[in-house]
Amino acid sequence: MSYPYFPHTGEDIAGMLGRIGVKSLDELYADVPSDVLYGGEYDLPDAMPEMEVRRYFDNLDRKNSRLTVFGGCGAYDHYSPAVIPALISRAEFLTAYTPYQAEISQGTLRYIFEFQTMIAELTKMDCANASMYDGATSAAEAMLMAKAATRKKSRVLVSGAMAGNVIEVVATYMKYHGVEMTVTPLDNGSTDIAAIESELQNGDVAGVLVPSINKYGVIEDLTGLADAVHGAKALLAVYSDPSALAVLKTPGEWGADMACGDAQTLGIPLNYGGPYVGYLACRKELVRKLPGRIVGATTDIDGKRAFVLTLQAREQHIRREKATSNICSNQSLMALYVTVYLSLMGKEGMKRVNDLSYGGAHYLYKQLLATGKFSEAFEGKPFLKEFTVRTSLPADKLHAALADGGYLAAMPMGGDLVSFCVTEKRTREEIDNMVELIKRIEL
Repeated sequence: MSYPYFPHTGEDIAGMLGRIGVKSLDELYADVPSDVLYGGEYDLPDAMPEMEVRRYFDNLDRKNSRLTVFGGCGAYDHYSPAVIPALISRAEFLTAYTPYQAEISQGTLRYIFEFQTMIAELTKMDCANASMYDGATSAAEAMLMAKAATRKKSRVLVSGAMAGNVIEVVATYMKYHGVEMTVTPLDNGSTDIAAIESELQNGDVAGVLVPSINKYGVIEDLTGLADAVHGAKALLAVYSDPSALAVLKTPGEWGADMACGDAQTLGIPLNYGGPYVGYLACRKELVRKLPGRIVGATTDIDGKRAFVLTLQAREQHIRREKATSNICSNQSLMALYVTVYLSLMGKEGMKRVNDLSYGGAHYLYKQLLATGKFSEAFEGKPFLKEFTVRTSLPADKLHAALADGGYLAAMPMGGDLVSFCVTEKRTREEIDNMVELIKRIEL
């Protein structure tokens, strides 16, 4: 088959294969499983006029289920102001990627600078980078920072109260960087601080990763943890929902060295799983271990305010396997989305979002307990917008029954535990309607 958009001639390909000592393209790809190799023409429809293409995809879209979201588990259905798409499409801002000719991209550099500033303010850390791919990779990078900063330490601790997907991603990163990872146990639905302190006594821990709000929705009490971690000459990273930091104690106030998490809660729509954007912030002493890019503000030759690429660790490009990190990009479009959202909402708007979410979540919690089909999971544990309860119904079947009824809710958390979440988008009527459906469910 010919590839009309590939520039390589037969002579080019033969020269490249000869240089690496391979006789043919088939030999080059011999280790690729045959069932994933291209086997012929793709079954693509004929070309259509624009109206017909739009109609075709509209029909596909109608096959998607439209569920009212009462689930969380790391992705949250917060309100996104309609003005955001208009602002992020402005030519001076719009880009999905990193500005390689940095200083001629003043619009891009400006919003990255504002993004960094807002994340630093939310987390109460000294500095933040230009964003990460998502929350899980930002957590992994935080642990790599801890390993690089503490040098001879060989192990990291991750709270078992972290979301499962975050633990899995951190474990993958640690495995291929030769770092041992220990997942610490829970105590009544929260991080077991005493267990972490016990592990620290071994003297080999480089970093500790704990959540601000854990996978069950419980607001963690991290009192004294930073002192214990620093006493063992290790570093502390706190994984936080940045929206909740408008009303909760911040990583900086907990004494953390690094703050990480996913900024999807700052107005980014769920959108079937992405794209989202991670954030990573730290104390100024660790700034040269921070992966990715940092944008700064200065003045140009005429004395006007200008933005520059202040810091980018070149080891990401030239040292490869010896580098602290190989992240050299950022989620630029999503960082812009978050920046516009925070600019529109302001401090009072962010507090209002949390007030409404808190009120709705606690109302739903009481209504569920009143059905007699649910009971308290973790006695006395505070929560903000997401919570976990025990159910007398089969968890998987309850989740499926609610989906059939039009709700994404009762997320199975293992055993008889299910979680619910209420954001500012959910109305009292929606809550009451779902509770009435639950009352009628017999499994």
